[in-house]
Amino acid sequence: MALSTGSNKINTAIFISGTGSNLKSLIKFSKLKKSPIIIKMIISNNPQAKGLQYSKLCKIKKKIFDFKNILSEKKVIDELKKNNIDLICLAGFMKILSKRFIKSFKGKILNIHPSLLPKYKGLNTHEKAIKNKDKYSGCTVHFVNSKLDSGKIINQKKVRIYKFDTPKSLAKRILIQEHKLYPAAIMKMLNL
Repeated sequence: MALSTGSNKINTAIFISGTGSNLKSLIKFSKLKKSPIIIKMIISNNPQAKGLQYSKLCKIKKKIFDFKNILSEKKVIDELKKNNIDLICLAGFMKILSKRFIKSFKGKILNIHPSLLPKYKGLNTHEKAIKNKDKYSGCTVHFVNSKLDSGKIINQKKVRIYKFDTPKSLAKRILIQEHKLYPAAIMKMLNL
């Protein structure tokens, strides 16, 4: 992805389904002088997503789509193209995108996942790591391809698992690292 010099920033859309804590962290990052991105849109499949509040707070356009079929996905693609979106960051987005959608934005969709991929793809990652008595868990930012949590890894951060950890306590510590890892991954992907 070529980044033009000067003040041109990459038009970015963030896809969320929930509280939007990674969205909040990416908004903060986008406001830094050194940041290569500008967040143009927040897209959600959940009209109740708490993270949608950042749209009003930060004056970012928001759109809600159900992602139930090809027609609704086509509307999303049209909306993204209309807004010249060059980068999509999935941040707690709980829908699997179709192969057709991924092809439309090949190499321009990133996801953050709360495990050290390729371990524990999908849901309940913290429970799995604790149950298997892993010493470490963590988070991964990767490119999205048509297989679940299987795209090329950009970067990862390890987090120690303690004997007293519960899925909730582990999730909390990993989330702190996610907020640092996502901006770092964007910088790394753009060779900055």
